[in-house]
Amino acid sequence: MSKFRSSLILAAAAGLLCLPATASADTTVKAKLVEINGSGVTGTATLTALDNGGLKVVVKAEGHVPGTFHAQHVHGTGHGGQFSCPSLKANDKDGDGVLTNEEGMGEYGAIFFPLTTKGSATPQDALAADRMPVADAQGRISYERTFPADMVPKGLVEHLSELHLVQHGIDYNDNGKYDLEALGPSTFAENAGKTGVPEEATNPAACGVVQGAGAADPARGGVETGGTPAAEVDAPLAATGAALLLAAAGVLFWRRSSTAATGNRRTSP
Repeated sequence: MSKFRSSLILAAAAGLLCLPATASADTTVKAKLVEINGSGVTGTATLTALDNGGLKVVVKAEGHVPGTFHAQHVHGTGHGGQFSCPSLKANDKDGDGVLTNEEGMGEYGAIFFPLTTKGSATPQDALAADRMPVADAQGRISYERTFPADMVPKGLVEHLSELHLVQHGIDYNDNGKYDLEALGPSTFAENAGKTGVPEEATNPAACGVVQGAGAADPARGGVETGGTPAAEVDAPLAATGAALLLAAAGVLFWRRSSTAATGNRRTSP
């Protein structure tokens, strides 16, 4: 019976050591926003993938055109990729001294997730001017929104460390507003079916590359490479399992020592 009890302890301990974690912690990544097109915009963006599948986004920026909306989006794809922030020197293909959204998308990728203030957030909402953050009188934007899991695009959380955040809207002729006189109509907006949108409104003003210790590690046979995620061990359960293993080992050692001692006494002259 004692041997059976010891075997049960060993089996239970081994089972606890193999149990996966019951829940994963939230994953947070950050991006430092840097100016594009000489906008003077600076800021930070924080994206937190919640353990319930949702996404919390916080953006703090300054240097924007005061009193105007600024479209902002997460750029990238749901299957990963190598993206970076563009520069006027490297990406101004037509050499006109202005970086358009089309020229920038060659570096930061397509619009993946519009960061609207309310309502839907699909690529079709990329130009929803009435649902984008508006800079205050000092040109500052303070944005925070938590998107439920059913609004987060497939693949975004898995590739959180490979995304970019871009804010749009520049005042090229310094008249405090977006107008057609400065750069004409936006070809990006026209291609999306919206006419009469100034190019100033859609050209990039700031870009941030996700970085930091909170970013996901490169895939090692996990979801990003087509495999399955490796199970994580729950630390408290592992500690309990280890303790049970030590206890079981102690019981076995004591029983064997006692048996050996008894046998020696019986064979003594």
